[in-house]
This record gives sequence, C-alpha cells and structure tokens, in this order.
Amino acid sequence: CVPQVVERCVAAAGYSVGEFAALVFAGAMGFAEALYAVKVRAEAMQKASEAVPSGMLSVMGRPEANYKFACLEARKHCESLGIENPVCTVSNYLFPDSRVIAGHLQALEYLQQNARKYYFTRTKMLPVSGAFHTRLMEPAVEPLAEVLKSIEIQKPLLCVYSNVDGKKYMHSKHIRKLLVKQVVSPVLWEQTMHSVYERKQGTEFPYTYEVGPGNQLGAILRKCNLKAWKQYRHVDALEDEEAAEI
Repeated sequence: CVPQVVERCVAAAGYSVGEFAALVFAGAMGFAEALYAVKVRAEAMQKASEAVPSGMLSVMGRPEANYKFACLEARKHCESLGIENPVCTVSNYLFPDSRVIAGHLQALEYLQQNARKYYFTRTKMLPVSGAFHTRLMEPAVEPLAEVLKSIEIQKPLLCVYSNVDGKKYMHSKHIRKLLVKQVVSPVLWEQTMHSVYERKQGTEFPYTYEVGPGNQLGAILRKCNLKAWKQYRHVDALEDEEAAEI
C-alpha cells in the first residue's frame, strides 16, 4: 500500500470488530488502547455467549423472502418450546438477498428446517459461539463501555462510517456511544456501502482497498455496487510483511 494512498484516503469503514481498526487508521484512537478494548469486548461477548445456546445463520434469499416475518415465526416456535423471551433477528445486512440471522439455536434450527417456506435458497450455520449483534450480547455492554471511558478518543482525521447506522462518526462521545451500541445492534454493512459510495451520476468512484486476510468485503461490495467494485483492490498485510523480509 503506497504512502500516497494513505495520504489521499477520504473515508474508512470496518466490519464489526474491524471498526476499531478503521478508527485507529483515522487517528481516533491509539493502536495499543484499541487492541485492549477489542480484548475486553471479545472476552465479554464470549462470556455472554456461554449464558444461552445461541448462534448465527447465514441466509441467502429470493427477492420475495421476508426475513423479519421468518424471525417472528421462529420466535413463536421457540415460545412453543417453553423458551421465554426468545431472540431471533437479522444481525448483519450484507448485500441484497443476503443476511445473517442470529438468536437462540432452536430458532435457527427452525429456519433451516423451513427454509423453502420463507424463500431462503441457502442457509449455513456460522462457526461462531453466540448470537453477536443481538440483545443476547447485553452482558458485554457494560465492560466495553467502561474500557472506552478509560481510553483517549479523538475526532477522526477522516470520515469513518458506523456499523450501527451507516453514517459518519461526528466526535469522540459519538464514537464511545456507538461502539457500545454496535455490540447489540445489527451490522448495517449494505447500508454503509450505499452511504460511502453515494455520489452524483457521472462522478468517478474512488479506489477502495480491503486490508487484511480474505476478500469477503470486496465480494460484498461487488454485490452492492458493481461500479465501485471495479476500483477495488485487496491488500493482504501478511503478504506485505513477507515481501519486506525478503
């Protein structure tokens, strides 16, 4: 990644925990402090996961799929099993016709068994320990809020978009508030992509760099905005380190 690219960067966004990396890149928080906050967040979310058998289900649906209605019926199914106040909700908006649904395992199993009824073309359980980005993560809110109070956070030097509402962070208080809210709120990644690349017709799209392992965010961008994706590049940090050693 050449220095000019970093200097000319106008915006950043990170998926879920990647939001901390985006904020570090934008100068809003220090690397070491962000890493500590991520550690506290991960441990608190893991502890919350252990309290309830829950998980996350990746879903591809046809255009007529109604994810909210499917989640409602899955919650009713859980209630019929005697589960009080069950959770089943969209936790990640990826791209048109693709969502991640999270909640009680019994709800997710019901959706898999009744996929055709809800116009789901593919369902796959994700290899995670809990229902992240739902209210089942509420026990993780306080530990993260406490650690974010203790670290210095500044206004970002460039635009950073929040997973919570797909809009730009405004100031340090705003960052603290939304990073905590993000733990129990759906990741609005598809909506964020629309915010980032919204521009007048005829205006050129910027270069987009995905930094880190894998190119899943690039694949999502292609589904959300093909024209923006044509200016996409992937930068694998490990490849760069190996090149430097050679």
